[in-house]
Amino acid sequence: MLVVAITGNIIVIWIVLAHPRMRTVTNYFLMNLSVADLLMSSLNCIFNFIFMLNAHWPFGSAYCILNNFIANVTVASSVFTLVAISIDRYVAIVHPLRHRISRKRASFVLVIVWLSSCILAIPCILYSTTKTKRYANGQVRTFCYLKWPDGQYPYSSSEYMYNLVFLGVTYIMPVISMAVCYGLIGYQLWGSQSIGEKTQRQLQSVRAKRKVVRMLIIVVSIFALCWLPYHGYFIYAYHNNSVAASTYVQHIYLAFYWLAMSNAMVNPVIYYWMNNK
Repeated sequence: MLVVAITGNIIVIWIVLAHPRMRTVTNYFLMNLSVADLLMSSLNCIFNFIFMLNAHWPFGSAYCILNNFIANVTVASSVFTLVAISIDRYVAIVHPLRHRISRKRASFVLVIVWLSSCILAIPCILYSTTKTKRYANGQVRTFCYLKWPDGQYPYSSSEYMYNLVFLGVTYIMPVISMAVCYGLIGYQLWGSQSIGEKTQRQLQSVRAKRKVVRMLIIVVSIFALCWLPYHGYFIYAYHNNSVAASTYVQHIYLAFYWLAMSNAMVNPVIYYWMNNK
């Protein structure tokens, strides 16, 4: 998964930057999505994999903070970028006579995306820490986790509230807004009937738009499916604390975690599959 995610997203970034005809507003947004997925897979997934494999964090407290911060920033920036893409496509297709977003304005939107993502991830900087435990058999293990002022998972009400906010801002509201945008776009491209016959050029334009929208709908749908179990697990565990103490919970958490992380791998595959450029 890591090999495909890292190489795939690097290639997407190279394709957009190295070829002038690929530097469209939509492709800049898709490139930003690849940047977020690349950061997630290279700066977070690799280190979490080693941590989960050995139940030991050997990378120090400073990288523990950075690791947790990168995780939340990249998740937020990915979904905010997807929302920006859906709004851009909505304006371009449903309201084609309105002023289209320029590259300069798209760059400004991306700055806002990353800035808001960093603000949302500030608690990771404030409360990430490490703890070292010594066991009876002489083993010493260090753990990287979030220690909130009123305790730690799954008993901290502060963390519960933060996870609810994070769930709402990075999952529920974006998925609803994207569903509305693509629903209206779908109606415009597939459901509405224009007056008079269309020229060959108009038909080709509609087919091209449909192909791009299909691709984006698949990207959004897979994002929603990959992240739903992960978000749901944390909310459920707060209401049923016995789950967090059960023997099988680590296996369930790992399955949900890797399903969520696999989202960093699938987008380049979708682009190559559905877009000839």
